[in-house]
Amino acid sequence: MGVENIQKEYPKILLVDDSEQVRSTLCKVLSISNYQVTTAATVSEALHCIDTEPFDVLLSDLHLPGAGDGFTVVSAMRHKNPTAVTLVFTGYPALGEAMDAILLQADEVLVKPMEIPALLDLIQKRLEKRMERKEANVERVAEILERDASITIAEWLSRVEVEAELTCVPLNQVQRTGHLPKLLEELCHRLRVPRSLGTKMVSDAAVQHGKVRQSQGYSISMMIEESRILQVSIFHTLQKNLSTVDFSLLLNDVMTIADECDSQLKQTINSFSRQSAIMAA
Repeated sequence: MGVENIQKEYPKILLVDDSEQVRSTLCKVLSISNYQVTTAATVSEALHCIDTEPFDVLLSDLHLPGAGDGFTVVSAMRHKNPTAVTLVFTGYPALGEAMDAILLQADEVLVKPMEIPALLDLIQKRLEKRMERKEANVERVAEILERDASITIAEWLSRVEVEAELTCVPLNQVQRTGHLPKLLEELCHRLRVPRSLGTKMVSDAAVQHGKVRQSQGYSISMMIEESRILQVSIFHTLQKNLSTVDFSLLLNDVMTIADECDSQLKQTINSFSRQSAIMAA
């Protein structure tokens, strides 16, 4: 009983890596160094561990198989165990601009292969200083898109204005962008109130947009191009906010954005076609 009580005081580490050799080697080294180690090979396994027990340290590879990645695991740990030390490692030393964003989610980025003594020293130092870490301001995708809606629309317009296929129909800025605030509002609502991918729901903004574009002389291919540019602009807005985005929900939110934009486009085209048929009758 005495030994068990002592062992419970040892810091608990969650080690996440899809390589069995890495997990086995590091688990042995960390255990010898008086850490309690739990291992996971996938994001889903790691999330289950985080949900079911507390940890002092997360040591995770950034590149994991299946849905999600190391970002997802780090963000989940931040939510469940805010004071936990979060260390991520990668086999790609040149991460460029993404490095700053990663460091705002994790405490440190390590490059494989890692020197074991340096790793153990880093874990110990981070554990000693973990209460000093400033909490990151994490935002949901819906919050970011709502806050930066005007920026997204301005970027969309700048991209559209250099496309000859779209500017062949002369419109002022209000006529060209008038549908976007409502479409983005519906998208943010979808992100806040999730439903299964592929679920059919009427988009009033998309239906009205189809009627307006028909009256303005657009073609279906032009509306498809506009929709493509909208998705690019939305994702660029998220890219500029990587330092605050909630990575634990990002993958699902990205799929929802694509699904909703495609649904809106389909309804726009259907409305456009119905209006064309009415005009031709």
